[in-house]
Amino acid sequence: MEPFDKDALSVDVGIRLRDLREERNLSMRALARMSGLSANALSMIERSKSSPSVSTLYKLADAMEVPITAFFRTETPQKEVVFLKGNERTRVPFHRGLWEGLGGEYFSGRVEPFMLTLESGANSGRFPMAHTGHEFVLCLRGKLEYQVENQFFVLEPGDTLIFAAELKHQWRNPGNTVTNAVFVLAGFEEGENPSEFHIASGLTNETEGETAED
Repeated sequence: MEPFDKDALSVDVGIRLRDLREERNLSMRALARMSGLSANALSMIERSKSSPSVSTLYKLADAMEVPITAFFRTETPQKEVVFLKGNERTRVPFHRGLWEGLGGEYFSGRVEPFMLTLESGANSGRFPMAHTGHEFVLCLRGKLEYQVENQFFVLEPGDTLIFAAELKHQWRNPGNTVTNAVFVLAGFEEGENPSEFHIASGLTNETEGETAED
């Protein structure tokens, strides 16, 4: 299977962890007690000396009572016109995959495009997702299987799918090669970040039995 490149990830989880902790007036030792992690492990993460596992992020999210996607969300000014160079994309890794923002995180309107790169076997998790608005999918490479309620679709390069996102849906890469697909979410409710459903779902696929960095 041809791998994909996860280099140059643009979201610094350590900085987000520090910001979230300080927003809640928590000392590092206090967060360590609440999360069950060591203060040394937290210090290493905040200084970007260590990359936290997904299970570690879930412990920290539970301790601070925030969704796990809060670690990947960046506070940016919203614009009416967004021009984004290819090397400026927001990139967030998840188990067997990579999420890349295509400018929607900076746009003031209710449309959010992004791209997923999925290794063989990557999927959106055990449970289907649903959110407001509409969802458009364009397969660029490989195969992408989509289930929308009780219907199944297999997208190959050039194939598209569009549906009401309030319908329960799931996706997976059923092939033995890397899949690339562009997603466009539109018409969602104000204040909702529907692309986070796809990131958060992908994050739940971390291998069972993984231990946190202590």
